[in-house]
Amino acid sequence: MHDVKKVNVMEGILDENDHIAFHVNEKLSKDKILCVNVMGAPGAGKTTTLKNLIRRLDGLGACVIEGDIESDIDTQELKSLGIKAYQINTFGACHLDAPMVQSMVDSIDLGSGGILFIENIGNLVCPAEFSIGEHVKMLVASVTEGSDKPYKYPLAFEKADMIVLNKTDLLPYVDFDEEFFMKGVRALNKDAMVFKTSGRSEEGFVEAAAWLSWKASQVGNGSHHHD
Repeated sequence: MHDVKKVNVMEGILDENDHIAFHVNEKLSKDKILCVNVMGAPGAGKTTTLKNLIRRLDGLGACVIEGDIESDIDTQELKSLGIKAYQINTFGACHLDAPMVQSMVDSIDLGSGGILFIENIGNLVCPAEFSIGEHVKMLVASVTEGSDKPYKYPLAFEKADMIVLNKTDLLPYVDFDEEFFMKGVRALNKDAMVFKTSGRSEEGFVEAAAWLSWKASQVGNGSHHHD
């Protein structure tokens, strides 16, 4: 009986979360703001990826909400580069949820147009389960994590709209089987855009930023909530 209760409670939490996520998405769509849920393991290079993307958005305004269990190191770093950044600390929770995002979005002036990046907690499990009002789920995976990640954490790869394979400058030095990785990705997800990037050599970010700019241009033109 206990198991049944657990499932019902989880369903209730997800239903309520999705309801709020829908409203967040609706508000941002109305303001023509593309919302990107940035997921990835700790150390995959999420913040470095954001810095490299934002520099290449060609006049498109960008703002970042940083999710962390503790600290605001990334937020301070982004602010020092002149990027508008806001902090959410969960003090233990392993993911951001829609109510946290809603209260932040309601308390800051995002203006209209541009991209709102929400950097989720470093974790390949929980963030994939909770919608936070995004239009795009961006998954950052690094070659240093190994090529087995799509097989071990299928939900994150299955739900991603774009996958950034980061730290490709380290390919000569790490044991990463790109063919095996991509086979795992495509078995779960036929459509996700995959960009190979390096924070060090900066390759791949121009293409990734161009794709996001294109997605941003479609927001508010009858685009629908990402499930």
